[in-house]
Amino acid sequence: MTRTTIESATKTVTIGFDEPFCVIGERINPTGRKKLAAELELGDFSTVEKDALEQVACGAMVLDVNSGAVFTNKMADDPRYADNNFVEPMLMPELIEKVQAVVDVPLCIDSSVPGALENGLKTAKGRPLLNSVTGEEERLELVLPLVKKYNVPVVAISNDDTGISEDPDVRFAVAKKIVERAADFGIPAHDIVVDPLVMPIGAMATAGHQVFTLVRRLRDELGVNTTCGASNISFGLPHRHGINAAFLPMAITAGMTSAIMNPIRSVEMEAIRAANFLMNHDDNGADWIKFSRVLDAVAEGQSFAEASKASAAAGASRGGRRGGRRRG
Repeated sequence: MTRTTIESATKTVTIGFDEPFCVIGERINPTGRKKLAAELELGDFSTVEKDALEQVACGAMVLDVNSGAVFTNKMADDPRYADNNFVEPMLMPELIEKVQAVVDVPLCIDSSVPGALENGLKTAKGRPLLNSVTGEEERLELVLPLVKKYNVPVVAISNDDTGISEDPDVRFAVAKKIVERAADFGIPAHDIVVDPLVMPIGAMATAGHQVFTLVRRLRDELGVNTTCGASNISFGLPHRHGINAAFLPMAITAGMTSAIMNPIRSVEMEAIRAANFLMNHDDNGADWIKFSRVLDAVAEGQSFAEASKASAAAGASRGGRRGGRRRG
């Protein structure tokens, strides 16, 4: 059975077909978040730290850390910062250090700039997930050596030099190509987590059906774990969280094993917890029962984040913190 291991200094998370669905928190990403980008430009990491703590309390098992879309006034006067290929590598280590100082979950290092990926790998403790490689030839030659050098798993996105195909067969072929090229570098298939690319259902009526079919093929034919940007399915539509909450259990049933998503939305997290229980990935429903107490607190007027923090604090005071081994 395919298992992808991700580690922090103290915790191990396993992504697998027989494991609980892995929630990868998406919020430490300044792209599209003007307030966060503005704070980072001033060297203010308070929102990053708050988001890290809040996402973990709400159920994120891994945190995605993205260093894009930041450009300070100081950078404008420095010719080295003429493009983002210098900005992101400088910011990524500091972001990772700030996050690791407040939470102990594994990280997903997220950048389109290889220098930022490597600087993140040098800084992250344990065995992070690298996000990402594509089927583009240049990207394969730049990223796969990093994956091999640092012995980490990697997200493989199903687009190549021709762009993103609307044909699911083409996207499957790109994923297969990446898995095969990774094998040439000595990277096993269990360290490849494929993102089959979720299209917006508002723009493509078959988007949901396509991704479910793709995930089944990726599981059955390539034996790889999968992930996605879950909110892409509802892009541009009203009441997006209801669509996301329906999409996630359906994707889990098809075989999807993780998602990069916003864990502070209770409706999506409720859907995932219920799906874990129904898929027999929650022993005796213990996690569901614990989570139901959070939902009871929300019904009484608490925010989901505050109720989740209170539940996490209560659990810590009862049983202490459970740590994992550190990978050498």
